[in-house]
Amino acid sequence: MRRLSAILIADIEGFSSLVETDEDAVLNRQQGLRDLVIDPAISDAGGQVVKSTGDGFLAEFASVRAAIECAIALQQALAETETARPETTRLRYRMGLHAGDVTPQGDDLMGDTVNLAARLESLSAAGGLCISDAAWQMLPPGLQDGFSDLGIQRVHNLARPVRVWQWRAEPQQAFSPFDDEAQAQKIGFCAAPDGVMLAHAEIGSGPTVFKAPNWINHLDYDWRSPIAGPGLARIARHHRLVRFDQRGNGLSDWDVDELSEDSMISDMDAVVQATGLASFALFGQSQGCAFSIRYAAENPDKVACLVLLGGYARGALCRGAPEQAALHQATNTLIREGWGSANPAYRNVFTESMIPEASPQQKAQWDERQRVTTSPANAARINDMNAHVDVSALARKVTAPALVFHAEGDRRIPLDEGRRMAALLPNSEFIALPGSNHILIEGTEAFDIFHEQFRLFVARHLG
Repeated sequence: MRRLSAILIADIEGFSSLVETDEDAVLNRQQGLRDLVIDPAISDAGGQVVKSTGDGFLAEFASVRAAIECAIALQQALAETETARPETTRLRYRMGLHAGDVTPQGDDLMGDTVNLAARLESLSAAGGLCISDAAWQMLPPGLQDGFSDLGIQRVHNLARPVRVWQWRAEPQQAFSPFDDEAQAQKIGFCAAPDGVMLAHAEIGSGPTVFKAPNWINHLDYDWRSPIAGPGLARIARHHRLVRFDQRGNGLSDWDVDELSEDSMISDMDAVVQATGLASFALFGQSQGCAFSIRYAAENPDKVACLVLLGGYARGALCRGAPEQAALHQATNTLIREGWGSANPAYRNVFTESMIPEASPQQKAQWDERQRVTTSPANAARINDMNAHVDVSALARKVTAPALVFHAEGDRRIPLDEGRRMAALLPNSEFIALPGSNHILIEGTEAFDIFHEQFRLFVARHLG
């Protein structure tokens, strides 16, 4: 018989690595936390542990509010218990919670509610709690205020997207692009030629700007992010901004057979057709510059001008530079092993190359973005695809005017690669931006210069 329940699922972040280091000690500590902290707290809150899952557990509650309050109290108690240990050895639980119908099956519980709770747990930060919008709506305003909006997320094995809210002991910086107009962004879906579903978004009015895919994206999360949101909002104030999540990340399909340069170009064309774009400014950032160059060379009738930021015409493995190839291989290893990890060693290598001048809170936000936008395997596939791109010959065939920007101290893509790309384009202007950030951050001189010149350039060629 089905019944309505709140389901809490938890596991320990990085458990396999911790066990490899000292199996007996870790297992004993885990059991101690279960016996002395976790199980008593769940019982006191009116819940019950349905089953253990190796490094985690599944618990059932009759009350959503009691379940959420219990989960938060547990995370706070667990953090206090582990705080004296080195950060890399702490046992930190990730938790996910959803409320809905469940079906008892022996000593277990089955159903979409359990599946969704498990997906929410995988999205959670270590030491945090992710809940569905359905559960969040059942909370009083005071308790709702403790959660940050992770936006709409795709859920494995469920057709419908789900809005996700996250509680963390350290509150995250928020960003509201247009306050009351923030919800005006329209998200739609279209099919690529091979059947992959692509999510695209549109907001604003004026000359059309179409953003090429770059690295990892998430249409809803990025729009609300203090890292990506301000730049997107600045563009949308003066333009009709159309962008999409490339295959393998964000709200587009993650489980895809092909991730290649050809599929990126084909996907761009699918979105252009689905959104009815005619003539537009094409905006490429980082590796999106290479895709933009190829698209402009192959579609000169559609691309009125290009704006290229922090990019290159040839990927890391096509530059004939051993140090670039070595850096690519090291980066791919870090991605596979530490994507979204609580271990700061990964962040310090990857994030520092992207936004070295950002605040600690902004860097933490970037780390969270990694976790919610794609899987480690897909991130590595995308990174490898980008390393093999070379559109140097096609760049010479681009007839559209191009405005090329590159930060002088960019640690992710060498400045010389940006200059080389500009030199290959027959009708280009080059602007060196001050600073070292590969991703532009609001409040910096580079951010202001870029957006002012962006607006003037597009108005000149598409006004």
